[in-house]
This record gives sequence, structure tokens and C-alpha cells, in this order.
Amino acid sequence: MTFSELLNIGLMQGFAGLSLFAVLLLMGLGLAIIFGQMGVINMAHGEFMTIGAYTIYLGSTLTATHAPQLVPYYFLIAVVAAFGFAFVAGWLVEWSLIRHLYKRPLDTLLATWGVSLAIQQMFRTFIGPKEVSPTLPDWLLGSWAPQEGLDIPINGLFVLGLTAFMTIGVLIALHKSRWGLRVRATVSNRVMANAIGIDTQKTDRLTFAIGCGIAGVAGAAFTTIGSTGPTSGSLYIVDAFLVVTFGGAASLLGTVVSAFGIAQTQSITEFFLAGSMAKMITLSLIVLILMVRPQGLFASKVRR
Repeated sequence: MTFSELLNIGLMQGFAGLSLFAVLLLMGLGLAIIFGQMGVINMAHGEFMTIGAYTIYLGSTLTATHAPQLVPYYFLIAVVAAFGFAFVAGWLVEWSLIRHLYKRPLDTLLATWGVSLAIQQMFRTFIGPKEVSPTLPDWLLGSWAPQEGLDIPINGLFVLGLTAFMTIGVLIALHKSRWGLRVRATVSNRVMANAIGIDTQKTDRLTFAIGCGIAGVAGAAFTTIGSTGPTSGSLYIVDAFLVVTFGGAASLLGTVVSAFGIAQTQSITEFFLAGSMAKMITLSLIVLILMVRPQGLFASKVRR
């Protein structure tokens, strides 16, 4: 095998890591807002991802059945719908359950774990227990070959673009919008935020719903690289918590850096070792670094 062939294999493996990075980052962004900004341990975060994935599948099925001429266009509309459905579901969960459990993180863990089991059962009942995959439009299929022997999947490029768009959007919203100002004020000092007229309960609800909506977009991205089942989201929840904890609980920059590091480490080690061994090595490295720097890669403020 020539050096050029080895280089192409390495580049394609690195790009596979970027696809995993994109899904982990979208999951981590939503979780960083909910866990880092609000102090809620949302064990149902993976199920909100699955809501987004099933939205794409149902959009594909309905479009192919009732409006086949729209198949090339349905995906972008379904991505927006995935955010919307996950947003509404998150809003309802916060209103009915989470708002009663603030400042009780262990209770939120148990409660949202129960929510995740309930949502999984709903998926099995109304959609089915088997894994499904949407019919992707033609413009998401195939690959781009910048040079001979190097093929980069177009769906991976789309997922990276979607992830960049969402990441930049969240950063701008947190630092330039009125919602972001209210979130930062509430995180810094809830009592003072209430005193100056900020409706912190409304801010909490909107923040939780937005975090769940971002998880829905992660699910939409996931459908381009894998099939969807009732427990698909739960497979990513541990990795998402690792991303947020490793990067720093309230640091979005840390979320980006840690998602990239974890995805690339896992992808590269999987090329040489079995998948379970690669996960073990990745986890071991994270544990060792957290032993030295328990606050994560980037220090974060603690909610008072």
C-alpha cells in the first residue's frame, strides 16, 4: 500500500470522525443548554433526538406516498419540523414535570429517566419496534472525490454544514438576543434576575424547549448516517453527557472542543481496534484528564 493510499484512508477515517463529531456536537449543544445553563440532568435527551429522527422518517414516508414530486425537497422542511416537534415536546415536559424539580438534580435524573422509558414505549406502540430509515433525496446521496481514491460522502458534508449553522446560531442567540441575555442573567443570579423583572420561569421553559429542539435537529442529522429505532437516542446519551462534562458544563466552546476530541479519538481507534475497545480507550482518556482537571477543559460558572 502506497503512502498516497494510506493518506486517503486516513483522511476518509478522519471525515468519518467528523460525521460522529457533528451528531455529538448537536446533542451536546442541546444538553449544554439544559444541563450546563439550567442544572437539569435530562436523561430523556436522547429520546428528543429520536423524535427528530422519526420526524424525518415520517416525512419521507408521507411525501413518497402522497406527494412523490416533492421527495427532492422534503428533507429540509422535515429538519425544521424535527426542531419544532422536539421543541413542543420539550416545552410540555418542562411545564408538566421539570418546573417542579429545579435545584433537585437527582430528582430530575430519575424523573427524566422515567420520561425516556415512556417515550420509548410510545415509539414501539405507534411506530413499531423495528429500526427504520428514510428515503433520502438524490442530492444527499453519492460522494465528492477531490482526488483519486478519496471519496467524501455528500451526506456527511451536509451534516457538517447543518452543525456549523446550528452552532453559530446558538452562539449568536446566547450573546446577542434578548433570550440569551435573560438566560445569562438567570444563570448568574436568579434572585437578582427576578428582582429586575425577568420572568425566570418562562426563561427556563423556553431554554429547555430550545435545548430539546436542537436534539431534534441532531436526530435529523443522524438519519443520514444510521437507521432509527425506539432506543437509538439512548445510545448517544452517555456520549453527550461526556461531551458536556469533559468540555465544561456551561461552556459552549468546551462542548465544541470536547465533541471534536471524543469523536476523532473514537474514530481513529476504531480503525485499529474493535468498537468496544475504542470506546473503552476514549473513556479512559477522558477519566484521566478529568482527574487532573475536574472542572472540564474550560472552567464554567456555577449557577447560584
